Amino acid sequence: MAEAASMIEIVKPGLSTTVQDLGRPGYYHLGIPLSGAMDREALIAANLLVGNDEGAAGLEAVFLGPEIRFTGDATVAVTGAEMPLKLDGVEQAGWTALPVRAGQVLSFGFLKAGARAYIAVSGGIDVPVVLGSRATYALGALGGHGGRALKAGDRLGIGPGRPVDEGRSLPAALRRVPEPVLRMLPGLYDHRVTAEATERFFADTWKVAPEADRIGYRFRGGHALDFVPREPPFGAGSDPSNIVDSCYPYGSIQVPGGTEPIVLHRDAVSGGGYFMIGTVIAADMDLIGQLQPHQPVRFARTDMAGALAARAETAGRLARIRDALA
Repeated sequence: MAEAASMIEIVKPGLSTTVQDLGRPGYYHLGIPLSGAMDREALIAANLLVGNDEGAAGLEAVFLGPEIRFTGDATVAVTGAEMPLKLDGVEQAGWTALPVRAGQVLSFGFLKAGARAYIAVSGGIDVPVVLGSRATYALGALGGHGGRALKAGDRLGIGPGRPVDEGRSLPAALRRVPEPVLRMLPGLYDHRVTAEATERFFADTWKVAPEADRIGYRFRGGHALDFVPREPPFGAGSDPSNIVDSCYPYGSIQVPGGTEPIVLHRDAVSGGGYFMIGTVIAADMDLIGQLQPHQPVRFARTDMAGALAARAETAGRLARIRDALA
């Protein structure tokens, strides 16, 4: 296998395509979020397929894939959402290491399932490292390619690739399928709502709102929450969903006005004045990144033991993915 291409050119950017890796931990207390891939497991799998380190930078494409021209030979893999991919117009398999030759064009058909596809190129996307990461944080114009989503005409450098077995793929059994249930730990500020309202929250079926993005996923369709009466504390304001400003954990669920839950995700702000009814467990955060607008979803109560068991299950699946692609 030849070394990776030195450059790729964005012919068409798709709807919102950004450079992402596994993020920049350690700066959330300063207001700089983790960022990185919304579906970390899919990016890891794509990188392993093409012989990259797990945390190498790739492309995250949302709903509509880009069109990319390669200036040199490379190996490419596309994982995550079911978004048919083509080389020079010929459809290719996803979750597979594909050889690409200089001058060929990678493009995508219409989205069939999921929301975000991950494109890994042997050698990784070579953009400047900012605070330890190449991830794009568009709200802060930080990282990635110019701190923004890609545009037509952008040219991105590619690092030197490693030899890899072309044609190998990740078994279907190891490809996680998004589920319509998000497990969450109640708490933080759930004492602000009545017990009956909490039970309705878990019983209701919610739908992903069109405003869902990297900052947070909004949900609609359930009952409005009933709040426990209170004397508003100084600085909280009169809205019963307001609190005196607090830190926001990743995955925390705020419900402004008690009507539409918002799950904070990779590009979330680190604090604010809305109460949080609970937190989606880490093991289910990747699933959120593959939810489409209007998709029905339920929230399911779990406890710390359940959350830790789910984390162990995720770690076990990642270990099997590494073994399969070693």
